Amino acid sequence: MSARLPAAVRQLCRPRALCRYGSYPGPPRGGQWRLRAGQAFGSLGPNSPEPPARDSIVREVIQSSKEVLSLLQEKNPTFKPVLAIIQAGNDNLMQEINQNLAEEAGLDITHICLPPDSGEDEIIHQILKVNEDIRVHGLALQISEDSFSSKVLNALKPEKDVDGVTDVNLGRLVRGHAHECFVSPVARAAVELLEKSGVNLDGKKTLVLGAHGSLEAALQCLFQRKGSLTMSSQWKTPQLQGKLQEADVVILGSPKPEEIPATWIQQDTVVLNCFHDFLSGKLRGGSPGVHVNSLISEDDVRLLAAALRIQNMVSSGRRWLREQQHRRWRLHCLQLQPLSPVPSDIEISRGQTPKAVDVLAKEIGLLADEIEIYGKSKAKVCLSLLQRLQDQKNGKYVLVAGITPTPLGEGKSTVTVGLVQALTAHLKVNSFACLRQPSQGPTFGVKGGAAGGGYAQVIPMEEFNLHLTGDIHAITAANNLLAAAIDTRIFHENTQTDKALYNRLVPSVNGVRKFSEIQLSRLKKLGIDKTDPSALTEEEVTRFARLNIDPATITWQRVLDTNDRFLRKITIGQGSAEKGCSRQAQFDITVASEIMAVLALTDSLGDMKERLGRMVVASDKDGQPVTAEDLGVTGALTVLMKDAIKPNLMQTLEGTPVFVHAGPFANIAHGNSSVLADKIALKLVGEEGFVVTEAGFGADIGMEKFFNIKCRASGLVPNAVVLVATVRALKMHGGGPSVTAGVPLKKEYTEENIQLVADGCCNLQKQIQIAQLFGVPVVVALNVFKTDTRAEIDLVCELAKRAGAFDAVPCYHWSAGGRGSVDLARAVREAANKRSRFQFLYDVQLPIVEKIRTIAQAVYGAKDIELSAEAQSKIDRYTQQGFGNLPICMAKTHLSLSHEPDKKGVPRDFILPISDVRASIGAGFIYPLVGTMSTMPGLPTRPCFYDIDLDTETEQVQGLF
Repeated sequence: MSARLPAAVRQLCRPRALCRYGSYPGPPRGGQWRLRAGQAFGSLGPNSPEPPARDSIVREVIQSSKEVLSLLQEKNPTFKPVLAIIQAGNDNLMQEINQNLAEEAGLDITHICLPPDSGEDEIIHQILKVNEDIRVHGLALQISEDSFSSKVLNALKPEKDVDGVTDVNLGRLVRGHAHECFVSPVARAAVELLEKSGVNLDGKKTLVLGAHGSLEAALQCLFQRKGSLTMSSQWKTPQLQGKLQEADVVILGSPKPEEIPATWIQQDTVVLNCFHDFLSGKLRGGSPGVHVNSLISEDDVRLLAAALRIQNMVSSGRRWLREQQHRRWRLHCLQLQPLSPVPSDIEISRGQTPKAVDVLAKEIGLLADEIEIYGKSKAKVCLSLLQRLQDQKNGKYVLVAGITPTPLGEGKSTVTVGLVQALTAHLKVNSFACLRQPSQGPTFGVKGGAAGGGYAQVIPMEEFNLHLTGDIHAITAANNLLAAAIDTRIFHENTQTDKALYNRLVPSVNGVRKFSEIQLSRLKKLGIDKTDPSALTEEEVTRFARLNIDPATITWQRVLDTNDRFLRKITIGQGSAEKGCSRQAQFDITVASEIMAVLALTDSLGDMKERLGRMVVASDKDGQPVTAEDLGVTGALTVLMKDAIKPNLMQTLEGTPVFVHAGPFANIAHGNSSVLADKIALKLVGEEGFVVTEAGFGADIGMEKFFNIKCRASGLVPNAVVLVATVRALKMHGGGPSVTAGVPLKKEYTEENIQLVADGCCNLQKQIQIAQLFGVPVVVALNVFKTDTRAEIDLVCELAKRAGAFDAVPCYHWSAGGRGSVDLARAVREAANKRSRFQFLYDVQLPIVEKIRTIAQAVYGAKDIELSAEAQSKIDRYTQQGFGNLPICMAKTHLSLSHEPDKKGVPRDFILPISDVRASIGAGFIYPLVGTMSTMPGLPTRPCFYDIDLDTETEQVQGLF
């Protein structure tokens, strides 16, 4: 039998010095490592013979790959697969072949060149780096035969192993699952070349000779699948001559030794060279003694194998894109066994063993290099995820708000957690809860914890409520650094001449004097186009060195994450060294810091840095704003906040994912978790999934700010609102008796009272109307307590629907977990699928006063507003400084629609007093203070810390609830 392909074109491309030895540089960016465009299949002049049959096969493979890639890129315009090839040595010929084929198909390619004598550990080190680079979709090895150890080959991620050398890919091939794996391009090339040459492999005897490892296994498997009787042998096998004489096809997996006579191979036997040195370009002049007329050219196998590797690369990219698209998570949900009576929150939390956070991350589609693990049950998620999933469609966006809060509690966090447990664990819909991180102030003060409750909570609840990953501490540190910078600058300007001040601000270091980057930015702001510190005039030196802060206008306060009423007014600068630079100041609670609001509203590290820089801390003596950028502290603030910007991943009791990130108070700040957590979650759940986030306090505060501030900042459009109510809270709004902590509830709250419920539903109806102002459908979630009667539950649901709610559903998640909120989940899913008619309440271009009035009248129901002289003065100043077009963040009591906490239900015809107005320019809003609003809570007579303790034997926290 005789079958040959036409001779290959030996000089495929002219070699060039392309490779440099060194470490992995990363994939190409914008063609940084791209070679010049060239012909992938050799240069054929006008008088050249027709291209060999081999070339037509290769062209067909590359053209097919190019067409598939083009179809993928139509739906994903930014997608371009990257192939990384790790090679030991400067092998220009194969570089040129790989580069030209990749360019022809439309791929990017990079060669990571190591010295020829690189050891196993160095090769594995480079492999592991490429494995974790999300920009690389395929990885191939071009190293010496001696380096192809099992340890090296199995270091490759199977999903990037486009040469099919890992045990995982080989195992799938052997089991007959070729569609699930990458098959060796060399083995495929051998089979295809034979078949294209007219060789019918069915029934033929094929000898795989001198091959090892993955190549031997792949060749044997593919030839057997074609019906060939396949044998494998090494060159030193005693029966080799007999095997060669019986073989119809011989596949050379290594060079023929000199001592093996060429006559052992029959003249009519088809011989293919597949051994590594041919494929890497290091040719040894053929296989000695093998008759050339019966040898299918080594170039044939080599070039077709390179083309098939490109085909595998396109398949790898297609699989990667498919994984990025919406799919139902393969989530292992944790089982609940609810007890009755329901134990304490901390007992329930400890009774459930959470999944390892890296397991949870993998289940929801996060890559290993996209998380930073903190302990066993929490991790930070890297913002690079947004870049990877930029083409992914967002899921549905649902906000959980509530009626006006009462001391009895409404349970928004519990509803949020119960809802996502129902969606994910019971309805099998991808869903994410996005919650705020609780402040240490309420945790040790009056509230206890904020992780939800009962069988609908985030675990471990101790870690959720205490420290978490240190984000609030980072905010405290950054805030107080800026506060220190303000007073320090005033002190030094008061005690130094212009020249001395300038010399200290721009010192000579090792004989060199230069401006820092942030100082150059200040010069630009001042209109000074100079970069040489010695070139400034005296007048320019004064303008640069002196901020001339007016101490009476300082709005930036120090913060502490503890309720401490005695820090509401303090005097600073009383030490003798401060030389009389004392002034009255105050502490706010950390979560009221503008830096917390910046964290919650930013959408990238660069955006956060810009926001931090433009935070206004005071005015100068000419009435112009002084910013953190002017003080030169922007970079330092960003450094302190660089980890805090990453959302924290945790889980619910049923093992569904939760983001815990940022924690601005809703009565002081805007009361919503971070934009970044929502954006990442919306990508992860996919188009059919749900992201459920919670707004603080009543719909009149947290929801209004969510729509008018957070949605403006994020550009996200909400699909539905879940409005939480309880029968007993509605009874209080209907005129029920006051509640005292530690005193048993009066019978009005524990026995059926239809009239109180009916009267109190006025507050629920008002909150539904507020949501309707924004055009978003409302589902009322009635958080059921064991003392509620069926008549009371039915009445609330009926009145809610009459008030315009899309639906109203009783919920039992506290006692039953997600299963108790399945009806709510179904109602929310139906409401969210309705067409959104979302709109903002006001145009930000309106004057500040008109925006305040709009909120007061349309949302709170006030007759009008009343501005103090100080508030009017601040409004005039902010308008003059160019800040009049920002949204409004009202700082108001959460206990009433009005400014008076004891006014329950729906107060009417009241005048809303605005005592002061402040500006959070970095965060991007103006916040008026209503009435006597305090930005530093105080501790009650009996704080929660009386109950909190640590078991010193087990190190378990006790007393959190």
